[in-house]
Amino acid sequence: MTDFENDVTASLEVLRSGGLILYPTDTIWGIGCDATDEAAVRRIFTLKQRPEKKSLVILLTDVRDLLKYVAHPHPDIAEIIAGFDRPTTMIYEGALDLAPSVINEDGTVAIRLVQEPFCRHLVKRLRKPLVSSSANISGQPSPASFAEIDPIIKSGVDYVVNYRQTDLTPSRPSRIIKMLKDGSVQVIRE
Repeated sequence: MTDFENDVTASLEVLRSGGLILYPTDTIWGIGCDATDEAAVRRIFTLKQRPEKKSLVILLTDVRDLLKYVAHPHPDIAEIIAGFDRPTTMIYEGALDLAPSVINEDGTVAIRLVQEPFCRHLVKRLRKPLVSSSANISGQPSPASFAEIDPIIKSGVDYVVNYRQTDLTPSRPSRIIKMLKDGSVQVIRE
């Protein structure tokens, strides 16, 4: 088996047993867990020393998956997402079937559809959404590479993915947008 496949297999074992992984995403390194497992989600808040009022991003792979986790996605959502020129997290109203702690107080949820191969394999094979929270202590800057991740984070997860640890390609967090009821888009983070 390749390192990629070993990492996917080991990550799936950890995720299915309620554990946390440290993994590369389509943006920056993230701390992940099964987004439907409340106990695992709470562990991320504890590890990051993050207030639970701050919601988390979840990853999916396909537009049709939105129908499982969002009550009423915009009818043109597939075309809207296809027009994104970079990783973009969209805030949706009417979150469904997710751990309560990934849902914002107002019932919204932040979802990004990922193209990055490792994340896609993981989400597809897990068959559940994956939490993706930046691999940092709350309030500290997001690490630009694996080497910059705080040792507290590295030792606080159940599995650290080896894939892309040496990748020094500049990365940054995703753009965050919210579609309003009138169909217009509000940029939360450019």
